[in-house]
Amino acid sequence: MSFLDHLDELRSRLFRIAIVFVVLLAACWAVSDHILAFLMKPIREHLIGDGDIIFIALTEPFMVYMKASTLAALFLASPYVLWQFWGFVAPGLYKKERRAGGVFIVLGTLFFVAGGAFGYYVALPITARWLLSLGAQFKAQLTLQSAFEFESRILLGAGLVFELPIVILVLSRFGIVTPAFLMRHFRIAVMIIAIAAAVITPSGDALSMTVFAVPMIVLYLLGVGFAWLAAKPAAENSASS
Repeated sequence: MSFLDHLDELRSRLFRIAIVFVVLLAACWAVSDHILAFLMKPIREHLIGDGDIIFIALTEPFMVYMKASTLAALFLASPYVLWQFWGFVAPGLYKKERRAGGVFIVLGTLFFVAGGAFGYYVALPITARWLLSLGAQFKAQLTLQSAFEFESRILLGAGLVFELPIVILVLSRFGIVTPAFLMRHFRIAVMIIAIAAAVITPSGDALSMTVFAVPMIVLYLLGVGFAWLAAKPAAENSASS
């Protein structure tokens, strides 16, 4: 395929992704009140006294409902997005590498959803409880927009962070990184992880950064294990040849 053919293929796959995403967005919009209530639960549970979540702009509820539907549709569409991505890169791979497509799609989806679950059930309650406790002597009146932006940033950030082992696995399969290289630069990786945790966390406080940094280090080491598993068959094949 020529360069223009590749661009046309990319455009076609992006168009398919857009169609599926819009369909899922419409479905999520139909139940957006339940989605938003579910998303706001970890913050509501840690509001102190008679604190509450309010809105101050006329269009604020509509915009937040739309964003909540978009967030849910993004997680639901993740398997299809990964499938289309793999379909785009697969023609340039060897036959034995193309067989790993199912593993890539399944693991990529599971890790992305697991990251969102970690953000919802672990990171968000810990950070919300800590930050709200700092203002215990005041009455909390959180705007709907600020509460949702805080949560969505944590959920999306956690989902993307949990893709780290899959990214390392893909890089190792292409021979870009090796387990020895990853462990040799572990200290640099920890520094980058600390910076990434500071960027992901909306508040930037030490507790929130730690909540993200520790799992990221574990995920990095898990990625090293994936890289070792990916490098082992290649080493065996080269030895037999």
